[in-house]
Amino acid sequence: MTFNRIDQENWQRKEYFEYYLQQQTTFSMTNNISITRLLENLKEKKYKLYPAFIYMVTRVVNEHREFRTGFNEEGELGYWPEICPAYTIFDGRSHTFSCIWTPVTDDFAMFHAHYLKDVEIYNGTGRLFPKKPMPVNHIPISMVPWSSFTAFNLNIGTGRDYLLPIITAGKYSYADGEVLLPVSMQIHHAVCDGYHAGVFMNGLQDLADNSGDWL
Repeated sequence: MTFNRIDQENWQRKEYFEYYLQQQTTFSMTNNISITRLLENLKEKKYKLYPAFIYMVTRVVNEHREFRTGFNEEGELGYWPEICPAYTIFDGRSHTFSCIWTPVTDDFAMFHAHYLKDVEIYNGTGRLFPKKPMPVNHIPISMVPWSSFTAFNLNIGTGRDYLLPIITAGKYSYADGEVLLPVSMQIHHAVCDGYHAGVFMNGLQDLADNSGDWL
């Protein structure tokens, strides 16, 4: 996978990057995404919500370089041309989970089929990372369907060097005739600001509202 290195000395974000990296500042934002129309379209097509969510997150991330910026295995700063989702799947028998990955294509039907196949193969293995090798250009995506939340935060011991977004969804709820999905984004302030978090949430909402165009 190609990795595009950033010339930090001539990078317009240089001052922000150095300051917030030194401060080790990360932040999270949680929004309720209306998925009323999305669920209607998924039901009509007989698709599942979780792979649709993974697809939407990956689409938004791949549209913005800020969400693809991080360090490679050599410790160089740069960005990947695209990101692959690494997502958790739950084993109902052992109440544990595994983290697997499935490449996202523009064709959602194809991705959905590949997702179902990967889940069938790797669920219930009793291993944290059963599908190897994990792509270096991945972001973590998960869903906590047993409980809704108004905020969600992960604490990473190596957070200083982890710049990519971490995305978590919760159990959806109903309010004023709308179906609302809580979505939390955690990101390093060295590469993203509140503006970018807003871009991410608005991008998700747009894909949910216009899901008939890509389902």
